[in-house]
Amino acid sequence: MTVTTATGPGATRSTWASIDLGALRSNYELARSLAGGREVIAVVKADAYGHGAGAVAGALARAGASRFAVATIDEAAELRPSLADASMLVLGGVSSQAEADAAVALRLVPVLHHEGQLELAEKAASRAGVPLDVHVEIDTGMRRLGVPEPAAGDLLRRAGRSPSLRLEGVLTHFARADEADPAHRLEPLSRFRAILAEARGAGVTPPLVHVANSPALLAFHEIEAALPEQNAVRPGLMLYGVRPAPHLTAALAPVMTFRTTIVSLRPVGPGETVGYGGSYRAPRATRIATLAVGYADGVPFALGNRGRVLLRGRRVPIVGRVSMDLVTIDVGDAPAELGDEVILFGVGSSGTLPVEEVADAAGTLAYEILVRVGRRVPRRIVRD
Repeated sequence: MTVTTATGPGATRSTWASIDLGALRSNYELARSLAGGREVIAVVKADAYGHGAGAVAGALARAGASRFAVATIDEAAELRPSLADASMLVLGGVSSQAEADAAVALRLVPVLHHEGQLELAEKAASRAGVPLDVHVEIDTGMRRLGVPEPAAGDLLRRAGRSPSLRLEGVLTHFARADEADPAHRLEPLSRFRAILAEARGAGVTPPLVHVANSPALLAFHEIEAALPEQNAVRPGLMLYGVRPAPHLTAALAPVMTFRTTIVSLRPVGPGETVGYGGSYRAPRATRIATLAVGYADGVPFALGNRGRVLLRGRRVPIVGRVSMDLVTIDVGDAPAELGDEVILFGVGSSGTLPVEEVADAAGTLAYEILVRVGRRVPRRIVRD
């Protein structure tokens, strides 16, 4: 039997996001299968991509996950009480002594990007009298975080030989993992592997090596032979049932469905306008339905006069500007009643509107659509 619970502000509101933990488990099992026995580090940063990190991480732990990754110390601190024994990788590392001290106290695993972070971590661990596990990220082209390649060997040696640190892992993050040309993954890998070989020659051998995010894991055959040392993977977006790129096909199940309801229906005559600025002028006599959702809830403003929603299995156009709390759609003479459920993205009883399609219409990424679903939208957790 399916049990549904609501979490967050406005749990009784007529706009909500359904979170299907059965779909989440299915996607995790696919990631684990693709990983072929390698460690799976489940990425649950940004409140599990907007899905609710507490519920998502708990479900993944029940499915067998024991390693998780977040972006910040604060995200890890929120999850630690419910994941007492899990490994928690902090991708952004530590940026202050207070954060380094928290990493030690909470038994987190910060990623080191430069010498300054290493020194913060060493001081915190030495002061506490307990070793701190760390990973080192090597920048192979993202030029965002990570130690630059010329300095990578030195940082790996320092971390590997530190009396207060345990170098548990080394990683890189692809700048172009979601592109079809495998050269964008294989060329950085060759440089990354050369740095690993140099570290091994100096007696530094991190137990974990991981480079594969969701797009790289979905094309894992390309990099498996190029980096045989890889023994862990970091799936993120795919866990939530979203394809990172159109050419990456897999049997992923959408986890979030963003739903709302019709709260008003009114006739509009030919030539009459709808919404702020009169940006939509009805070309014919029609009916306009108003939905109880707006950009404060995460509906992109850019979807005004461009996007579509799913009503009774039909794609219906958004007309007029998206307002802070309301959206208007042109239902014409199609069946529609007050209280009807409308799918903004996800899986409904009479069809599916992929979040990727919504992102394309808004000129953005599926990642952004997911994490923009606001805090006043309750998450209704569906458990199988």
